[in-house]
Amino acid sequence: MTAILRIAPNLGDISQAPIAAAKLLQGQPNTTTAHQFTNSQNNFHCGVWSSDAGKWTLNYTEDEFCYIIDGEAMITDRNGREERLAKGDAFVVPAGFTGTWETIKTVQKFYAIYEKAE
Repeated sequence: MTAILRIAPNLGDISQAPIAAAKLLQGQPNTTTAHQFTNSQNNFHCGVWSSDAGKWTLNYTEDEFCYIIDGEAMITDRNGREERLAKGDAFVVPAGFTGTWETIKTVQKFYAIYEKAE
């Protein structure tokens, strides 16, 4: 029988890593990922992600739904349009999006990522 899986901070496979130097624009942010689910096709993933202050480039090949649990961030697209995100905000970053992510105040988010099957 399949059971419901709750997604919560500090559960799952927890890993920490700095943002890759090639993407880094400002600061020296570190990230923590509490990965909690991958489907059987290995193209849907979810869990909790966080980072401390910094700014880096984005280049999405997947679709990602996010819900900010805490903190504040700014996403800017390649045309300079900014979206300030804070606790309680839900949003989608579609595949093909390019721009920047800036963590203003340590941010924590739920994520659900869908990668198109090839």
